[in-house]
Amino acid sequence: MGQCRYCGEPASFLKKSHKGCIEKHELGKQSIVSLVSNIGSSGGDLKQLESNIENLAANSFIDHITLQKLVVSGWEKAVEIAFDDGILTIQEEEALTKLKEHFELSQDSVDRNGGFTKIVKGAVLRDILDGEIPERIKFDGNFPFNLQKTEKLIWVFQNVDYYEEKKRTRYVGGSKGISIKIAKGLYYRTGAFKGERVQTSETIHADTGLLGVTNKHIYFAGSSKRFRIKYDKIVTFEPYSNGIGVQRDAATAKPQSFVTDDGWFTYNLITNLAQM
Repeated sequence: MGQCRYCGEPASFLKKSHKGCIEKHELGKQSIVSLVSNIGSSGGDLKQLESNIENLAANSFIDHITLQKLVVSGWEKAVEIAFDDGILTIQEEEALTKLKEHFELSQDSVDRNGGFTKIVKGAVLRDILDGEIPERIKFDGNFPFNLQKTEKLIWVFQNVDYYEEKKRTRYVGGSKGISIKIAKGLYYRTGAFKGERVQTSETIHADTGLLGVTNKHIYFAGSSKRFRIKYDKIVTFEPYSNGIGVQRDAATAKPQSFVTDDGWFTYNLITNLAQM
């Protein structure tokens, strides 16, 4: 007869745990995540929270390592709650920051699924909506953009796929005609014509690189394509689930799109900066 992996008491034959212990363990985990997420999104007594979840952990057979992971999951859930209305308030940001600091959660742990980065993005958008120029990021490494005076870097997207629209021309219904020999070494071709000229458009992957967003321009720097676009030269913005498309105000300008893997943030960031 084996022992229950949770309570340590004898278990039934071929059983590694009691059904009741399993249910208690799972319910304890759910309760801890819920308690942490509620305090993380709205604020509260962190010392009391710590006491409550430690008691839950002890009564639900939850070890310290698992408890730390559950706190991180609760913090991530709190981020989701904070963004339910699409806006991160100062109070919500402060509550999340205090929770992270109280439990000494590392930035890597709370950003495993992008939660910490989402908080920074929310704060950046809030600053812009309040009419302020955010200064929340630092770019490490070789800086490829030549910023103008008074120009501020707001955000840098890495590994961005850049796409351009290209025109393709082909001829439909053409014929090579028939060659008729009229003398030695001399031929006459009859009925030859190119056909109807047809133009089509297709979007092609042009490069991959960095997309820099400032208070004045969009910058792109890849291995073969490098350019900047001034906001007042853009006539339309196209939101995508994974990026943004722009159309410049020029007779020969073609649609351009950037895949950043976060269309919501990219679109709101660029369109709001363009209106400042």
